[in-house]
Amino acid sequence: MKAISAVLLHGGSPVMARRALKLASLAAAASGIYLYGNKFMDPNDFGVVRVGRAIATTAVITYDYLTSLRNVPYGSEEYDFLKSQVHLRSAERLRELCCANRGTFIKVGQHLGALDYLLPEEYTRTLKVLHSQAPQSTRQEIEQVIREDLGKEVLLLIVKQIFPDFEFMWLVDEAKKNLPLELDFLNEGRNAERVAQMLKNFDFLKVPRIYWELSTRRVLLMEFMEGGQVNDKAYMEKNGIDVNEISRNLGKLYSEMIFVNGFVHCDPHPGNVLVKKCPDSGKAYIILLDHGLYQVLSESFRMDYCRLWQALIKADMKRVQKYSRRLGAGDLYPLFACMLTARSWESVNKGIDQSPVSASEDVEIRSNAAAYLPQITQLLNSVPRQMLLLLKTNDLLRGIESALHTRASASSFLNMSRCCIRAVSTYQRSKSHSIFRRIHISLTEALSLWQINLYELFLWLKGSGLGNWVIAFLSRMHYST
Repeated sequence: MKAISAVLLHGGSPVMARRALKLASLAAAASGIYLYGNKFMDPNDFGVVRVGRAIATTAVITYDYLTSLRNVPYGSEEYDFLKSQVHLRSAERLRELCCANRGTFIKVGQHLGALDYLLPEEYTRTLKVLHSQAPQSTRQEIEQVIREDLGKEVLLLIVKQIFPDFEFMWLVDEAKKNLPLELDFLNEGRNAERVAQMLKNFDFLKVPRIYWELSTRRVLLMEFMEGGQVNDKAYMEKNGIDVNEISRNLGKLYSEMIFVNGFVHCDPHPGNVLVKKCPDSGKAYIILLDHGLYQVLSESFRMDYCRLWQALIKADMKRVQKYSRRLGAGDLYPLFACMLTARSWESVNKGIDQSPVSASEDVEIRSNAAAYLPQITQLLNSVPRQMLLLLKTNDLLRGIESALHTRASASSFLNMSRCCIRAVSTYQRSKSHSIFRRIHISLTEALSLWQINLYELFLWLKGSGLGNWVIAFLSRMHYST
């Protein structure tokens, strides 16, 4: 899956294409021989079949890009049209691969479908169907996928042969650790109750109730809840739901989970986050589903991450470098900052809260993602494992913001700042043995939060009719004196 995304970004090369075709032929032949001797077995029971499909799909996609655009002048209208068609064909092949191989492939496909700011629109539009129309797998099929650790390693070794610059072996360890947790339904039920209790002060959040008396490790019965997907802007407009309010509240939820509590729902693709307006009260709710995958952040990691985001919001480059290095980025800290914020290095230096993402910056981000793929994979190999799921979560949340056109809003950074201040202050008080020091920390915290509230009020007045009236009135008063 990662190999295929690398092909669509880099365009591939003749050497890669020949390698892929050769390996695909070998995999297909091996799969055929093996299955011929097991005529009554489901082909999906064997990792070699999934590997064969993945390699064959990679080869076809690579070959399509290489041949379809070969003799067309770059930048011409014909080139852009043909490139869009190749993107669409390749995205459909990728979706078919996900549906055929199921399991982890569906998970990765769902993630790719949310990367509106990074991948071509043909890919995200095609893969978005996996958020709500993914094929169903039996319990036996899913458990078989978990037992196929060797199959995953073989697949990644083949990917390494096709794309020698990339390192993906860390994916094996993450899959081994996370998939069993996602399939333990008692663990999912406990996570759901924990996050509901943890975020009980947010009256706009709904988490399905668990019926423990009818649940086991293999069966989970919960309250039925329905609504529109959180990235469905048309649904919200049709039902009178404020898009900006939903985006703002979703940011509040995740800032609280990440910075304050260190217990993070790590699968917020649009199929797992629904919105619904109560017909009686008129209040809009966020419904959080699928609580199998959570990341528990260590205290030291959470504090470094808080301070890094504070530095990013304030454009304090010395502290950005310091805390990026502490989180394992090393000399790649500029790339790390750009990955976290999905902003250009120029915007990071100016301050990510100073301006929204422009069309030119969006193009720059997409281009740089292709150019720096080897460095990105190197970075993913060096950061703490806790960071990997947070990066995935950031990607999914930004995909939702992109769909709602609410990316880089001032309110989201203000909410993050509040949570970071509260988290750091709570940590400092817990480590202080002086009552005067604790009072000083609390006063500093209150002052910082008051400043944020005052700035938020200023932004509200500036953007409201009342604010414009006050500014106009003061201007008239100034010129009349």
